[in-house]
Amino acid sequence: MTPITRLTNTTYDELSVGMSASIEKRLTMDDIRLFAVMTGDVNPVSLDAQYAKSSRFHDIVAHGMWGGALISTVLGTELPGAGTVYVRQSLDFQKPVRIGDALTVTVTVQEKRPDAQVVFACDVVNQAGDQVLSGQAIVLAPTEKIESEIVELPDVFLNERRHITRLLQRAAAYRPLRVAVVHPCDEVSLGGALSARAHGLIEPILIGPRMKIQGVADACDFDLGGVEIESVEHSHAACIRAVELCQADRVDAVMKGSLHTDELMAALLARSSGLRTERRVSHVFVFDVPTYPRPLLITDAAINISPDLLAKRDIVQSAIDLAHALEIPEPKVAILSAVETVTSTIPSTLDAAALCTMALRGQISGGIVDGPLAFDNAISETAARIKGIRSPVAGQADILVTPDLESGNMLAKQLEYLAHAEGSGIVMGLRLPIILTSRADDEVSRLASCALATILHQYRQVQPT
Repeated sequence: MTPITRLTNTTYDELSVGMSASIEKRLTMDDIRLFAVMTGDVNPVSLDAQYAKSSRFHDIVAHGMWGGALISTVLGTELPGAGTVYVRQSLDFQKPVRIGDALTVTVTVQEKRPDAQVVFACDVVNQAGDQVLSGQAIVLAPTEKIESEIVELPDVFLNERRHITRLLQRAAAYRPLRVAVVHPCDEVSLGGALSARAHGLIEPILIGPRMKIQGVADACDFDLGGVEIESVEHSHAACIRAVELCQADRVDAVMKGSLHTDELMAALLARSSGLRTERRVSHVFVFDVPTYPRPLLITDAAINISPDLLAKRDIVQSAIDLAHALEIPEPKVAILSAVETVTSTIPSTLDAAALCTMALRGQISGGIVDGPLAFDNAISETAARIKGIRSPVAGQADILVTPDLESGNMLAKQLEYLAHAEGSGIVMGLRLPIILTSRADDEVSRLASCALATILHQYRQVQPT
């Protein structure tokens, strides 16, 4: 971290009655949430922004924890500064502090006592000049001069999973989805299906060897009471039985268990299954990225290895359709490449240009499509502005369309493991949603994928044919 200035304290001998120091700070909801993370205070009165708009109690909690901390900041960094040790503090709260208020915090030397003790008068006023807090603080002032560099504090983000939470809340309003869970014969896949059932998201039909499923449940202390099991000999038979349940309209979706993706997809994609549509099958991730203000859809990172132009057209359209189901009325679609200019030496830029033309001609509908765009320009308005890119999509993308499976898969995993993103995913292009989870997916990701399938199913039910 780069030093930005030097910190110099004021020793006990240098202090005199009447000396003062101040700082100014505006209260945000993130300030309150960060305090909750640090202190463990999860009182909904403090953390619910909607409650805050209508309740004076939130205001009282807000300046109780925050105003006092600001006083400590002044004493520890301004006057006396480095080396100050808190002894005692007494504060009176006189007026509420609301989100958005700008506070001026002032400490003034009131009395010097023996043994380096100093009494400070503490005053906090808001932007209107109204006193909101007052009191006293007693500290042990430093007796030696300290000079040190102030370093820039790191950026802090709160991984609140806001988009995932909304996804789960929305899905909870619908009836549980009837789901064929194919070969759930390990702890992760069986536990994920049962967890989704416990959350009211799905009503699973477990398809696989009964004894093997029961053995996993016994070993992991899972309760299979009330859960339907279709017993078959092996994973291949489980795939065939899942297709039969789809054909008989006994299930609304299919969920991958502990088998390879290609084995399941081969059965679902077979012409005899009757599950295919005219559109190319593709996969869409929906990520909740803490550092990005909106849900981020990434396609295709799981099915199509190296799609041609017409396959990409279907991939883009399916992602737009899913965005509509997620109540994004006109999603902004960024066709990704390594550069922003069309060049014959990079085929993905040619595909991007063609896809944009297809959107203009109505071959792709329901979204705003632009490309080629490099990743930074697609998600950062600052990067796009610096590079002089004028685009309705740049810096605001809802959907990222990657050139191929390799780049899409790497991008998705980088977001998950380096950016703390929480992902869900769904297979598009078949008659039914396919919940395609990974062995490394955590419980939240599996729940979110089930919620995604529920929302997509409900959306399709109400769409005109």
